[in-house]
Parts: sequence; structure tokens; C-alpha cells
Amino acid sequence: MENFLNFFTVLTDPYLFLMVGVGTFAGVYIGAIPGLSVTMAVSILISFTFSWEVHPAIALMIGIYMGGVYGGSRTAILLNIPGAPSAIATAMDGYPMALKGKAGEAIGVTTVMSFLGGFIGIFVLAVAAPFISDFALKFQPRDYMFLAVLGILLVGSLSTGSLIKGIFAGALGLAIGSVGMDPLTFTPRLTFDLTFMKSGISFIAVMIGMFGVSEALLQLHQVGLPSIRQKIDRIIPSFGTVKKHLGLSMQTSTIGVIIGALPGTGGDIAALMAYDHAKRVTKNPEVPFGEGAIEGLVAPETANNAAVGGAFIPMMTLGIPGDAVTAIMIGALFIHGLNPGPMLMIEKPDMFWFIVGALVVANFFMLLFGLTGIKFFTKVVEMPRSVLIPLILLLSIVGSYAVNNSISDVYWMLGFGVFGYFMRHYGYPLGPVILGVILSRLLDDNWRRAIISEKEDLGRFFVGVFSSPLSTILLAAVILIFVSQTPLWAKMKSRLSSAKNRSHS
Repeated sequence: MENFLNFFTVLTDPYLFLMVGVGTFAGVYIGAIPGLSVTMAVSILISFTFSWEVHPAIALMIGIYMGGVYGGSRTAILLNIPGAPSAIATAMDGYPMALKGKAGEAIGVTTVMSFLGGFIGIFVLAVAAPFISDFALKFQPRDYMFLAVLGILLVGSLSTGSLIKGIFAGALGLAIGSVGMDPLTFTPRLTFDLTFMKSGISFIAVMIGMFGVSEALLQLHQVGLPSIRQKIDRIIPSFGTVKKHLGLSMQTSTIGVIIGALPGTGGDIAALMAYDHAKRVTKNPEVPFGEGAIEGLVAPETANNAAVGGAFIPMMTLGIPGDAVTAIMIGALFIHGLNPGPMLMIEKPDMFWFIVGALVVANFFMLLFGLTGIKFFTKVVEMPRSVLIPLILLLSIVGSYAVNNSISDVYWMLGFGVFGYFMRHYGYPLGPVILGVILSRLLDDNWRRAIISEKEDLGRFFVGVFSSPLSTILLAAVILIFVSQTPLWAKMKSRLSSAKNRSHS
């Protein structure tokens, strides 16, 4: 009970309370700017806070983390430019809502659902951290490989038209993500003997170009047309809306916590898997997915915020980072003389409860800041296109340059923007490209580790798969999802549905 009282430290100390609030506010607006990632902000903070006391330093970082994960949804909804990879799925239905004049409603839904998902993730961190960590430890390289394959199979959900076009886009993303030096052998791959290609292609440049620049080019066709007036009379979703989607939000929050607790994954994969899950379990959405479905906002936003609590689970209990931000926080704790992992839970349990309390306060601040300033933000969409298009291009250039301070990233961004414009013009989805780029490293590294651990023997590899219940379940899930994407499955499903309708009639 004495350790648990540290949960209230942030609430009873005005300075710590202020640090969390300032961090959350900054995180919301950093996350909303394409290219300015939460990881970048937290890493910069270490150099400023290493001389501070540990509590205010961690409080500020937690605020930025929580606010930044949510903030990426703002530009995703308003400009179709995800502020972070975890907001890619949010843009798929959020931006169509903005085009219908419902940007205020979309932001309100994402804010409330982000709060709900964040709270569920924190609750699981507080109650079940050791159990989830034990489960995460059971994942071997082959299991992470199957997880990446599951993610790639989401092309069916991200492809609103032809599945073949979605597969092509996903394969293109995998190829883009493979450019550069091989991480194990340091052999150049797909570099064509060009020196500047050896460093690879930044997925942030690809993402901003594909979504931002291509959107600006599409908007050129609409210069001179009147701007879309946004309805902002209803921002906070009704109790009925929240209640209706409560079951889905609980399911997708669970996905977010589990994926977030797996080292090296994060909210971007959790959001995409949650979006796919929502498409599968939602039988009759009021609006089709991809055209402004509320479920398309509920699923990714609850999942990516629940993944925040999930990412702290292996960090606090095992000393293993759940994602890039918690990896930096581990470094911050070391700087302040603390050793994250099992001994921290034994020697400094007060720090565990302090972090849980700071996450709760940051989650409430995120709700507060998320529901304010919406009228100002929605004015962005109502700008004349002669102003909006240069603004999109400016944000895209600044965002792509800010990642590595590299002008070559700007060139890549512009090139992929033009390429993305033609892809959209001919009906090719952009989501699978980004998904392929993000998952390429996870798939490549873990396949290589898995096959090397079995002495490059495929027979031993499959023996290991079927001797592990977890690997067997994941392989079965891969096969099931793959089969469900085929045209044959769709025909069988259609025949069963028509047979059922005839029997009822």
C-alpha cells in the first residue's frame, strides 16, 4: 500500500503535474506535424533533462509520448497526411469524413476513443504486467516473422478495390524497405551501385510523399472550387455512439496492448491490425470502410493508444523496450541511476507506480487538449485551395527534412509524391505500400534470425514451428487470413449467404 501511494505523486505535486501537462500539450502538436516524431522529441529531451531529478524528467517524457501518439491523427483527418505511422489507418476513414464536412466529429471520436484505449492499456500495465511480460518472452524470431506476415496480409483490408493491386502495392513497399545495406552481412541491396542509396530510404519520406504530396497534386484539380464547410456543432460523441462501439474498442484495445508489449513492434502495427479486425467483425457499418466509417476511427485509435501502456510492460518488468520511445526511456532511467527490469520492480516499486500515475494524468490531459482547439484546426480544411496546397507542400518538405536533416529525403519525398499521385489516379491503394515499408525490416531480420538459429535447415525450422504451440497458432492464423483473402473464399461465402437467405424465405 505504501508503494501504491506513489501512484498519486503526480496529482499531489504541482510541479510534476505541470510537467506532465506541458509534455502532453507539446506531444499533441509535435505528433500533428509530419516528420516530427515522438521518438525524436523524447531523444532530444534526454540532453536537456539529464541533470534534472528523475521524476520531472520522466513525467515530461511520458506526457510527450502519450500526447504524440494521439496527435498524429489531427493531420491524418484534416489533410490526409498522417502525423505518425500509427495514424495511417486513421486517415483511411478520417479524411473522407473531413471531405463530408465532419472533421469536428471525426476529431471528437478519435480523442474520446484514444482516451479509452489509453486507459485500458494503463490498466493492463498496472494489473497484469508480469503475466503479459511472460507471454511476450515466449515470442521467438519465427513468431515475430509470422506476426510480420500477418501484418502484410492486411493488404486485403487496406485495398478498397482490387486485391491484386493491393498485393502489388504491398510488394512494392517490401522492396522499398529492403533498399540499403543488409543489416546482417552489410551487403548493398537494390542500391544500383549508387552511394546515396546505401543508407536506405526513410519510410517517413515515403509516407509523407505518398499521402501529402499526392494529396496536394490531386487538390490541384479542384482549385477554384468552394471549400468544404465543416460542421463543428457536435464534437464530443454522444453516449450512444460510445456505447455502440464499446465492444469493438475493448477488442481493439486488447490487440493494442498485446502488440505493444511485443518488443520491437509498436502502435503502427497495432493500429493496422485493429483496423483489419474492425473490418472483419463489423457486419453492417452505417458507412462503408474507406468512406468515413466511425469504426475505422475507433479501431486504430484505441489500439495505438492502448499500445502505449503495452510498451511499458516489458520495459518495466524485463528491461526490454516495447518500442523506440521506451528504448530511449530505458536510457534515461540508466542516466538517473536506475536499472529497468525485474530488479527495478523489487528495489524501486515506487517508480513503477509513479510511472503508472503519470500515464493516467497524461491520458486525461490528452483528452482535455484533444477536445480543445478543434474549431481552430478545422479552419485548415476550410482554407482556399490556393492556400491549402502550398501549406501541404510546406509541411511535407519540413517534415521529410526534419527526420535526418537530409535534402535527399526531400527529393525522395517529392518523387514518391508524384508516384503516389499516379497510383491513386489508377486506383492503386497507398496504405499497403507504407505497411510493406514498415514491416520489411521486422520480416527480414526475424526470418534471417529464425533460419540461422536452425542452421539454415528448413526441415528443422518447420519442426520447431510445430513443436511450439504459439508458432503453430500464428502459422494457422496466417493460413486462415490468407485463405480468407482469396476470391474462392468470397464465392463460397456468397453462396452460403444466398443459401441461408433462401432457407429463411
